[in-house]
Amino acid sequence: MTTDRTITTRSGQGAAHRLAALVGTALGGPLPVRLRAWDGSEAGPAEGPVVVVRSRRALRRLLWEPGELGLAQAYVTGELDVDGDLGEGLRVLWAAAREQRSDTPQLALADKARALGTAVRFGAAGPRPAAPASQARLRGGLHSKARDRAAISHHYDLSNAFYRLLLDETMAYSCGYWTSDKPDFSPADAQRAKLELICRKLGLVPGARLLDIGCGWGSLTLYAAERYEARVTAVTLAREQAAYVREQVRERGLENRVEVVCQDYRDIAGGGYDAVSTVEMGEHVGDAEYPAFAASLHRLVRPRGRVLVQQMSRGAKAPGGGAFIEAFIAPDMHMRPLGETVGFLEEAGLEVRSVESLREHYVRTVGAWHRTLEERWDDVVALVGAETARVWRLYLVGGALAFEERRMGVDQILSVRPTPDGDSGMPPTPEDWYLGVDRP
Repeated sequence: MTTDRTITTRSGQGAAHRLAALVGTALGGPLPVRLRAWDGSEAGPAEGPVVVVRSRRALRRLLWEPGELGLAQAYVTGELDVDGDLGEGLRVLWAAAREQRSDTPQLALADKARALGTAVRFGAAGPRPAAPASQARLRGGLHSKARDRAAISHHYDLSNAFYRLLLDETMAYSCGYWTSDKPDFSPADAQRAKLELICRKLGLVPGARLLDIGCGWGSLTLYAAERYEARVTAVTLAREQAAYVREQVRERGLENRVEVVCQDYRDIAGGGYDAVSTVEMGEHVGDAEYPAFAASLHRLVRPRGRVLVQQMSRGAKAPGGGAFIEAFIAPDMHMRPLGETVGFLEEAGLEVRSVESLREHYVRTVGAWHRTLEERWDDVVALVGAETARVWRLYLVGGALAFEERRMGVDQILSVRPTPDGDSGMPPTPEDWYLGVDRP
């Protein structure tokens, strides 16, 4: 049986009691989780996850940065924690926020004044705390080439050793395709099923020229070169990724089929590719820059050639990446509604032929990464430090919940560049699309 009574060490006047009153005011209802403060006092329901405020410094962060970013900063530094299931704690807080129809707690002016007074009494008021070391610090114009390179480096150059710990042997860092519920169907099997699906949608045949924009650690590049004997140009901005893919190309003897280029997509010259893929890279392009990106996809593929975009999305009411993700994971990231992306591709001259949602597949994929993170927690902390490990725990748990609750989606969008007279080169029925295409 749950209760909203306050359990305190100071006859109902502990820190937790006062904090619970402020949170309840912000949410417009009773505290949805238990709260434990640094003085040992507790308030809120007797069961379920417990939010632990370990330090007054967490309150100072929230005074300076109310909402998602302040909460994330306090969590990754360990000033705020969750005792119990982090995912369940986030789920309960999101549900409370939805009831108020708000993504983050909101305080009226009078409530803000009271919150400041409480912070002063707690000794938590003071200068703005320094941002956590794990938070991105970018300079330069938004989506300039230099800034984009720094943004990509912040996330993907964390080290190949880290991603080897987190990912399976395919080193695919994107949504898998779970075609089986059998216990022995592994995350690596789901990734290989996804790679096979992409190659078939692109209609690859031996000798076909594939441009893989944002190739990551080369999972699609290597799969297409080995299984389909395609000639692949792999493009990435991340130096660590480029080095890894080149090493794999040498080890697998694929030098005559794969070229790895470390450059910005805006610098890709030439064209005439039989197929172009971009797997979860378009989110990094930027809002204003996406039409030009779509135009590049059209320019780079030959007439009757196919383009596959696998990309995450968010609803029209909450585009972007979110305060936490943009600050700690993928700086300057921008996700938009699926329909807007389809519109940009078609405005660029591509003809969209199919859209397949993989949202539920990402819940399972991110869940698998999170289990691996927890299983290898000590190794991860030893490699990147406790703060960065906590960033990734929050990222993976929150990400799985966002896909589960349909606040984020992910889709494969298959399009073709028709000839001037409208010839797409596509077979008449979808079941025949994946049988390979004739090259001109």
